[in-house]
Amino acid sequence: MSITHLIDVSHVVEDGMLTYPGLPGPIICDFLSREASRAHYAPGTEFHIGKIEMVANTGTYVDAPFHRFADGMDLAELPLDSLANLDAVVVRPDVSRRAIGVSAFQGIDVKGKAVLVHTGWSRHWRTDQYFQGHPFLTAEAAAWLVDAGAVMVGIDSLNIDDTADLTRPVHTTLLGNNIPIVEHMTRLELLPDAGFRFFAVPVKVRAFGTFPVRAFGLVEV
Repeated sequence: MSITHLIDVSHVVEDGMLTYPGLPGPIICDFLSREASRAHYAPGTEFHIGKIEMVANTGTYVDAPFHRFADGMDLAELPLDSLANLDAVVVRPDVSRRAIGVSAFQGIDVKGKAVLVHTGWSRHWRTDQYFQGHPFLTAEAAAWLVDAGAVMVGIDSLNIDDTADLTRPVHTTLLGNNIPIVEHMTRLELLPDAGFRFFAVPVKVRAFGTFPVRAFGLVEV
């Protein structure tokens, strides 16, 4: 009998945390505190209603085509089968050089799969180092992944693109081919190289291109 494990590969969203330079951290607070709620209910009954104010690019999140293209699919339009129960592989490139090129993916069957790039950069999460010198995919790697049939691409780094390249070629290529992107993942070392299912499902928001996800792998052993 196989045993199923759910492996969480998303960061916790916390009050004030920074995900990306120049973007504000989330504000998490009470809309209705437990103490205040007691006036609305019978004695001994209380509830909490929380409030969060945040930019879309917070924590571990998925990018839909609308993030890059005004006429692209938004979060509400993304098919659920493009986000959930995907056959997946983990690619573990040599990151002694920041740029991850085509050679990192050659020889790996990515057709119809979520391709998760494990760089180890998430070890710098919540530190200044996270924002400097991160690994990224090259434009050529993105084009190869499209041609090879990948259906989602994720990375455990600050950005799937080189942030010094303001054309953002990887976002442009992947999202332009309706391939969702997951950024700021973590704990990819806990996933096997292949043979598992991947889930990264955001809230179904109209006219939004990015939103946090609870990303996880389903592994059977």
